[in-house]
This record gives sequence, structure tokens and C-alpha cells, in this order.
Amino acid sequence: MDLRFLFVAPTLILGVTLTMQTADAPCKIKWLFGISCSEVNDKLVSQIKAWQTNGSCPSAGERCSYELVSAAPSLIKSTHTSPSTKKVSNLEFLLEQSVICKVSGDAAYGFSKVQADNGTNYCSLQNLIDGSDLINAEGYKQFSNKWICPGFDTANCTLS
Repeated sequence: MDLRFLFVAPTLILGVTLTMQTADAPCKIKWLFGISCSEVNDKLVSQIKAWQTNGSCPSAGERCSYELVSAAPSLIKSTHTSPSTKKVSNLEFLLEQSVICKVSGDAAYGFSKVQADNGTNYCSLQNLIDGSDLINAEGYKQFSNKWICPGFDTANCTLS
């Protein structure tokens, strides 16, 4: 067996993995809520259903074209299709109940090779938190940054 293969193969695999992780401009956000995770779950699922594709998309900006994929007490999966770019973001909300409700949100474009999303993935997640009025929930806190969520520091979700 050629020993060069043992050194080159892992490097290639790591390079492909890193490229795949950065190519889809993923976004990760953590939220804390002083209300139960079942209440957070109910509000998020209701908001996703309220913003499903409908005739109001032209006036709703990006606050439409959501689709509920699955909902369980600790995991909500959804998609958001941008009416302007037609790109589909895969969204996940992982809910963990302790003394407070901890929610991890992840958004990434499907299999596209988008290098930067101008905050679209951030807004796809945050618009649901805003729309469901969870930003006014007791104990609300949000944690993210521009390194784990491209566009976090520059996104203007009121326009999208």
C-alpha cells in the first residue's frame, strides 16, 4: 500500500468537509427563554404555519414561504424559501428544558454552493422568533456572532 495515500486521503477528506461546511453559509443561534419549552414549541410551530406560502408573499417580504417539515417536543424542522432568491434554507430548532428553555437554531442552504447569504439564514430563524413574539417572552436572550452566523452583525431583518 502506498503510504502517501495514508497522508493525502485524510487531508482531502478534511478539505472537502470544511468546504462543505463553509459553502452553505450555515447560521447557528442560541436563545434562552424563561417560559416552558412546550410554550416555545407551540409558538414557533404556529408561526411557521401562519407564514406558509400564500398570496400575501409580495407584501410580506421574506416573512412567508415557510414550511413545517416535522415537529416534536424537542425538535422542529422547517424550510424557508426566499421569495426573492428562491433559495431554500433548512431550519432546525432544538429545544432543551432545564430551569429555563434553551433553544438552538440552525439554518443552512440545502445543497447550494452559496458563499455568503447576506444574513438570509439569520433572518429566516430570527423572523420566526420575532413573529411569534418570543422576543418579548420572559427571560429572552439571544447568543450568536458573525463567525457562527454570517450576516448576524449586518442583517436587517425588518427588510426581509
